[in-house]
Amino acid sequence: MVNQLTLIRPDDWHVHLRDGDALDTTVPAAAKYFGRSIIMPNLKLPVRNVNDALFYRQRILRHRPKDSQWLPLMVLYLTDDTSKKDISEAKKSGFVQAVKYYPAGATTNSASGVTQLERLDPIFNEIQESNLILQLHGEVTDQNIDIFDREAVFIDRHLRRIKEKFPELKIVLEHITTSQAAQYVEENDQYLAATITPQHLLYNRNDMLAGGIRPHLYCLPILKRDIHQKELIRAATSGSKKFFLGTDSAPHVSETKESACGCAGCFSHHAALEFYAEVFDQADAMHHLEAFASINGAQFYQLPLNKSKITLVKEPWTIPEEIPFCGSQLIPLAAGMALNWKLRLP
Repeated sequence: MVNQLTLIRPDDWHVHLRDGDALDTTVPAAAKYFGRSIIMPNLKLPVRNVNDALFYRQRILRHRPKDSQWLPLMVLYLTDDTSKKDISEAKKSGFVQAVKYYPAGATTNSASGVTQLERLDPIFNEIQESNLILQLHGEVTDQNIDIFDREAVFIDRHLRRIKEKFPELKIVLEHITTSQAAQYVEENDQYLAATITPQHLLYNRNDMLAGGIRPHLYCLPILKRDIHQKELIRAATSGSKKFFLGTDSAPHVSETKESACGCAGCFSHHAALEFYAEVFDQADAMHHLEAFASINGAQFYQLPLNKSKITLVKEPWTIPEEIPFCGSQLIPLAAGMALNWKLRLP
């Protein structure tokens, strides 16, 4: 039985830090565990170009703890008006790692997202030539497509075509939620990988809906049925290099979650690595956690592994019921839940 695990400091390849006062909470939380984090660009005013990314990065770094070496890795937000110049300048910047596709209306602050994906083929070609990463929010948003089917439809309608037309374009299918996505990524080539969140490993749609609606489990892409959850657990804990850690941690004050039209997103950075440890431990796969959390993503993004290490110990503790946030509070993922794994702080 494993009671302690030391591993290379992990990275988070998908996180929402928000902006303004939110950075007081989100940046120290990210720096607690991770060496680097891919910062999502869907602010109220999206991060559309290198200048936007530079100023956002500067705002983030002002909140980094003084003794921390954590680095934010920046991403551009694809719109209908993204130009080849935007992509070439991103490549030259040295601090922009990827470009993110959101279908318009798919999730929080996605109103500026792409309306017709096929029109972006020249931009996809420029991303391929620049050796940047294309990150995909892999859902369609047609009102006639059931919300539980939108990821699978995206793969069949769009991703297969993109892969065929741009065979060397490096793609991360973000926060996958279905067996179709896991299997498609596994069966594809080295240019396609996927991130998996803690909420999609820990929960399924029954947890969110059965016996009453639990708004703090509402996220997009939405939780799916248990057969998909089991397939995600299998993929994450398999040792495959094609899957890696991306929390999709996304804070909202509790009032905006517990409302007539609640916001999508789960805040998980209060216990990010512990959540994954719970899943890997239950799957008898702790020996694969370091690769999933610390190696696979860095290798796909062609970045060096972090030099420092962190240690997890098997020590029961309870997640707080709420966390102060932006003059109010947020309800963290798994609030009040007992966990068996805990980060050992220096």
